Amino acid sequence: MTGRAWLVENGATGEVLLVHNARQRVPIASITKLMTVLLTLEHVRLNDVVTVTRDAASVGESSANLRPGERLTVRELLEAALIQSANDAADALADYVGHGSQARFVAMMNARARRLGLRNTHYVRPDGLDAAGHYSSARDVTFLARVLMHYPVVRQIVRRRTAAITGASLHTWGWSEIAAARRGGVSIYATLIGSPDRGRRNADLTRLLDWGFSQYVRARPVVKGRAYAEARLAYGRSPLKLIAAGSLAAPFRAGLPVVRRVVFPDVVSLPVSRGQSLGKVRIYQRGRLVGAVPLLASRSVGRPGVAGRAGWYARRTLHHMAGWFS
Repeated sequence: MTGRAWLVENGATGEVLLVHNARQRVPIASITKLMTVLLTLEHVRLNDVVTVTRDAASVGESSANLRPGERLTVRELLEAALIQSANDAADALADYVGHGSQARFVAMMNARARRLGLRNTHYVRPDGLDAAGHYSSARDVTFLARVLMHYPVVRQIVRRRTAAITGASLHTWGWSEIAAARRGGVSIYATLIGSPDRGRRNADLTRLLDWGFSQYVRARPVVKGRAYAEARLAYGRSPLKLIAAGSLAAPFRAGLPVVRRVVFPDVVSLPVSRGQSLGKVRIYQRGRLVGAVPLLASRSVGRPGVAGRAGWYARRTLHHMAGWFS
């Protein structure tokens, strides 16, 4: 595996599966734009119109070829920043959100990083071009990516490989160092920082994702209609089987125990109707609740009449009296 640092984690739970120098402070280049995009989404609207400044248009390197004075929507600039990693688009957004001051926007970036608990992150620029004191860590950028992926518009944009703004085509360069994929009900995030070239970076990201998926197996610890408990009934009636209302199938970490906990009352009052919910079966792994399924009465049981209840009480009294003399 090439690179200075990497991290693989479960995208849904945040459970870290594999790490190497995950808290090391390293240059993060275009991953910087994740924070630029987050602040943009938090402070302005997608249909706002941005006028590209001369400074933003001239930033250079990865570019969407924006022109000074050009007017684009926030959404179009987000597409350019996320798909093509365009520095000019990132700087245009920073100018707009920072009310004409990139220094103000960078201060916002660092304040937001502190609120998110990104302890190994410090920003100097909104676009990720090399600058002294500009760094983050594999752990921090992976957490930030998970936060950003809660936005539907971000999920829509990053699934695309091309887009068009004002008649120009954008193409992803494939330099993304954070990859996310979903397979078999499992979401895996893989971050790789400091790989020597794009080809090895993409190959290693694929290996990290595949390894992450290999850590899970799909199992069905609860089966619909199967009995998972027997409840005692009032008045001495025969025990009542409690059956699962449905099946629970989920991915589990391979090689780790799965714990099933059944919760139901000590004694069930009568009457009981078939299908009545009388408990739950809960599934845990490593202390985390994976899922729960209601337990239902397998049959209906009526409440005895007056004579039946009187006979039951009489039998209990005789039983206890016999105990006194034994």
